[in-house]
Amino acid sequence: PAASEGYKRPERITVAEAADRYLASVAAQTLRGILSPTTRRSYERDVAEFARLAGPARVLDDVTGEDVDDVLLRYQTTPDGRYADASRKPGSTGRSAATVNRFRQSVTRFFGHAAREGWVQADPMQWAAPPARLRDGLRVARTALSAGSAASLLEVSAARARGEPAVSRRDQDLQLRDRLVVALLLVLGPRVSELERANLDDFSREPDQTRWRIQGKGGHVRTVTLSPPLADALEEYLARLRPTLLARRPDDPDAQRALLLSWRGRRIDAQAVRGLLRRCVERMPAQYRREATPHALRHTTATLLAAEGWDVKVVAELLGHASIATTGVYLDRIEGELAAAIRAHPLSAALEPSEA
Repeated sequence: PAASEGYKRPERITVAEAADRYLASVAAQTLRGILSPTTRRSYERDVAEFARLAGPARVLDDVTGEDVDDVLLRYQTTPDGRYADASRKPGSTGRSAATVNRFRQSVTRFFGHAAREGWVQADPMQWAAPPARLRDGLRVARTALSAGSAASLLEVSAARARGEPAVSRRDQDLQLRDRLVVALLLVLGPRVSELERANLDDFSREPDQTRWRIQGKGGHVRTVTLSPPLADALEEYLARLRPTLLARRPDDPDAQRALLLSWRGRRIDAQAVRGLLRRCVERMPAQYRREATPHALRHTTATLLAAEGWDVKVVAELLGHASIATTGVYLDRIEGELAAAIRAHPLSAALEPSEA
């Protein structure tokens, strides 16, 4: 029988060629501010790994849902490349469910693009096995730091700036930068991608007020005002440390624009931010020490502000959330809040003890 009118045969391109075309589109979206550099790197890493596991010379339209499941299984059982010695990884040598789900999301977006472009007849992800559930819908551990842990983290990050001894590392002279990074993450709760792409021109520094124009996800922009101590930390970093770092790459135009610079004078990246947080955590007193990722500090900002009674709409605006429903996911339960709510119930005091 004749082909249906209007039917368009898929373009039979290889997995490698499709990956290259898709990543070119990702790069263009990053330049337009739709995607962050961190998201771009994540897609590049995941799609390149998918192409390797699926077979770069294979025709993309021949990849089935079972093939995707096979790729996901092999990806999960491959040793985590972040560990030089795979046996030292907590839990197991393979990748965690969270990492596999992130990889799966990247592949899903890749095939969604492929379907729209006509590289496949049908998206094979609709026949792949469902993703693993991480927490069965319940939070099993606190993500946010307690107020005491957050204060301790901020204190150890500022130790060198106050003249106190720091760890004997070559990068200990970055303490002014590290203090500023930790303070910005804890007080304002930006995404790590927003922090790494912050430029000097994004800050309006007036004598009585400093504002940060944050370039958020999807090209959305919000402006936040720095507290006076935070503005002072910014000014100290700009005056005492940034010129020294910039002098190491004076001809780098991106370094000239960037707010936060690495030891070598390049724009700081997400990996460097996570590294400086790990170093700070190692110096915290044992009773306060716990994992502190950039995302955990974002949760901390939201939770501590909610604990102080700030409206969730204000917290949502600070974090750059379009919906307060999203902000609700960031709020860890505040210790003791349920008992306090019961004690404060307007009818609690009306219950008189019965007479014997």
